[in-house]
Amino acid sequence: MFLLTLLLIPVIAAILLLFVHKQATINAITIGASLLVLSIAIVILNVNAADFDEQWLPLLNSRFVLHTDGLAKLLVLLTAISFPAIFIATQKNETSQKNIFNSLLLFTQAGLLGVFLTADALAFYFFWELALIPVYFLCSIWGGEKRIAVTFKFFIYTFLGSLFMLIGIVYLYMHTADHSFAIKALLESRLTATQQNSVFALFFLAFAIKMPIFPLHTWQPDAYEQSPTSVTMVLSAVMVKMGLYGVIRWLIPLFPIAFAGHANLVITLSVIGIIYASFIAIRQDDLKRLIAYSSIAHIGLMNAALFTQKQIGAQGVLIQLFSHGINVLGLWIIADIIEQQTGTRSMKAMGGLAKKQPTLAILLVGFAFANIALPLTNAFVGEFLMFNALFQFNVWMAALAGVSVILAAIYTLNMVQKVAYGEVGDLMQKMNTPSKQAQWVLMILLAIVFITGVYPQFLFTITADTLQQMFVK
Repeated sequence: MFLLTLLLIPVIAAILLLFVHKQATINAITIGASLLVLSIAIVILNVNAADFDEQWLPLLNSRFVLHTDGLAKLLVLLTAISFPAIFIATQKNETSQKNIFNSLLLFTQAGLLGVFLTADALAFYFFWELALIPVYFLCSIWGGEKRIAVTFKFFIYTFLGSLFMLIGIVYLYMHTADHSFAIKALLESRLTATQQNSVFALFFLAFAIKMPIFPLHTWQPDAYEQSPTSVTMVLSAVMVKMGLYGVIRWLIPLFPIAFAGHANLVITLSVIGIIYASFIAIRQDDLKRLIAYSSIAHIGLMNAALFTQKQIGAQGVLIQLFSHGINVLGLWIIADIIEQQTGTRSMKAMGGLAKKQPTLAILLVGFAFANIALPLTNAFVGEFLMFNALFQFNVWMAALAGVSVILAAIYTLNMVQKVAYGEVGDLMQKMNTPSKQAQWVLMILLAIVFITGVYPQFLFTITADTLQQMFVK
């Protein structure tokens, strides 16, 4: 029942919030529920939670199956850390109808947890949509001035991707021996190479849009910029991982022939996206857009490493799935604190943070070091393994992708220089000490950055079973 409880807590809390209007009670329910999810996620790390398996849609032979392996545990842990961090760090932000806002975020958390836990394709699709639909409303109601156009673009991209995936799921269902959506039954379906290529394309489009990779990335920077920052944190820290999770959980085991056949194309697109996003990030003045393009580059590297079909690359991706989420979450929280107090995201209007708020500047530098994968930070281990895999796959492709390391240092350190150093800007004069809660959240996240950077064995241990299953002969 551990796994079912994990899903029910945010759902029940989300429903309760609809009937609550007192600010203190809203925060108590939201933060309390998210911390309870985190405590259960930590327990699951150390306990082999029994699968939950109940009849769901008998007419379609679909069961409600929840299952954990290393991959699921890792992403459940990331989700469970991210949401209380977001709720605690942003609890003092002024938000209209905050009970509904937080309720939708909790429904999103339930959807994400379901995506990472379910072992039934139809249930996977259900949770995939459950995670996306609340985000659509959050962006369209509480977003920026251009939210309607941006949200419509986001909806079209994600809706088409989901539709393609649903067609692929139904096609696989029709080719199972007993017409079942269970992943075990789907693995036993015998598809020809031509059939694999067709269904692979349907699934991959959905996952590529969600990551996103070049050229399907155009919705992301606009959505990140126009969304409320707490929603952007969810999108960047956790939701983009749905696409990579889908590649590992569904594409690799279900379509091995098509996966290998498309490796060169996908890696090429990913590397183009890495370089493209890095150069665009260098040109950014908007802090949110810079972090958005940085995220595109990091996700592109993870996807390229997966398609090398090298075990060392897959291990790097499994580590980086968690590490990137922690790092980018820290950057977003700092960006939100600055925007909330100064009213701007323009780095030209900033400067002097180190003089005005030295603690926040130190935290910014710490997360910036992690963003460029400095040794002793969590990102270094994952990136080292991923580049190793790319070099084994194709030296020239690896060299081209390696340029992104230099570019990442340029745009990240440039961001630190503009925000933290120099003379104190007029808007920066407004900066007050962040809330103690936000500071504690940032310090805990930064501690995770360096602890898992110095001692990554914790992450290796969690993902060992997933890595073995991916490369079983």
